[in-house]
Amino acid sequence: LDSEDLLQPTAMATSNDETSKSSSDRYWIKVAEDIPSLEECSAFVSAPTCGAISTFVGITRDNFQGKKVVKLSYEGYVPMAEKELRKLCDDASQKYNVTKIAAVHILGDCPVEKASVILACSSPHRRDALHCVEYLIDELKARVPIWKREVYEGDDSVWKENVEWKDGKAKRVMFKD
Repeated sequence: LDSEDLLQPTAMATSNDETSKSSSDRYWIKVAEDIPSLEECSAFVSAPTCGAISTFVGITRDNFQGKKVVKLSYEGYVPMAEKELRKLCDDASQKYNVTKIAAVHILGDCPVEKASVILACSSPHRRDALHCVEYLIDELKARVPIWKREVYEGDDSVWKENVEWKDGKAKRVMFKD
């Protein structure tokens, strides 16, 4: 990806373009086996009218409850996941004063220390950018149809549901393969 690509975000928008060109210019949405870097996402959201860029990078850690994690493996239906990410970006743009948003998520295997999700947004002021990124990750986990399998040393694995919010409490549900 070169700097010319970053100047043409409509080429990176979802293939199923159901929204106006203006939202395509504001969002970089991608769900794929190969996702852009944090630097590329930050460059996309950068704007001269903005004094803040906030980011979130979710990476694979090497442990969970005493087990050695070797990778996470993600599955999803790309058109549906990207459509829901676009709706999420629209909702975030209504809720917060943000200029641009990048929302990218990996599919397939994600080894330890590699990014699985990158969210970035720009805003004239820090508070909207910070709150927007927090909203994006929480809602992405609740709404976007991407499923995660945690693979442990020895090929043991568990499919995990994202954190669900019920009665103000987070509850993680796991299914053993």
